[in-house]
Amino acid sequence: MSRCTPLTREELKNYRLPPVKEADKDAHGRLLLIAGSSETPGSAAIAATAAMRSGCGKVTIATVEPVAPHVALAVPEALVVALPAGRDGSISRSAAGQLAARLKEFEYDSVVAGPGMKQGRACELLVRKLLDAHLERLSMDAAMLYALNPHGGTAERAPSAILLPHSREMAALIDCSVEEARLEPLRCARECAARFDALVLMKGPTSHIALPDGAAWKYKGGGPGLGISGSGDTLAGILGGLLARGATPLAALLWAVWLHGEAGARLAQKVGPVGFLAREISAEVPALLAEAQ
Repeated sequence: MSRCTPLTREELKNYRLPPVKEADKDAHGRLLLIAGSSETPGSAAIAATAAMRSGCGKVTIATVEPVAPHVALAVPEALVVALPAGRDGSISRSAAGQLAARLKEFEYDSVVAGPGMKQGRACELLVRKLLDAHLERLSMDAAMLYALNPHGGTAERAPSAILLPHSREMAALIDCSVEEARLEPLRCARECAARFDALVLMKGPTSHIALPDGAAWKYKGGGPGLGISGSGDTLAGILGGLLARGATPLAALLWAVWLHGEAGARLAQKVGPVGFLAREISAEVPALLAEAQ
């Protein structure tokens, strides 16, 4: 149980991605990305671009109506769905029902929810809808993680879902201190995975991936330049794109962590150890994918 496997290019050979084939865009996967708010519309654009850089064929961005036109211009390759917004600039409660209906109407190969969203009751309603849909490839990040485990309640199961917490979000998920999450990331990741029956990535200078059965991997790389706003959005987008292409949840998560980190390392060589932008990270992904597969 104490063993934690290093995540290397060699280890990834055990978790192959679906081969790239001559096909139309639908065959390359369809992602629904639920992201952004009036304060952080860029999160949706960064994540969507990263998904496409990972080989996803079609991306639908669901974001709040006031910023939807701007996100559409920032990512002209994506379809943008405008969701009703609350007074605070986040999605309104009615948006959860609208998204649930969309999941029934359209066939998405993966769903990513959370980048750039604001905490609130609407996120709690949306979590229920997403879990009730029994999606095979679902990833949740940021505000959605706080909504997943109401304080004082019993932890709900999120089978096969992928959770992407940093230390503060982990503290909320398993009711520990932020300091504890920072000092014992592997133990916390394993506890979270077992509690929610989910795949968990504990983000940090060293990333830890854990499964409900205790199996774990760690990735130490990328460098300090990845510690910037939007970096986590890029990671979520890469993951969503790989899931949409048909990768298993575990393979997609391992590859996403490695690609994100190696992209940061390459930018550190080109630009410097710090100072590159989150939106630049995903541009390194296509070459890394071609070299590693």
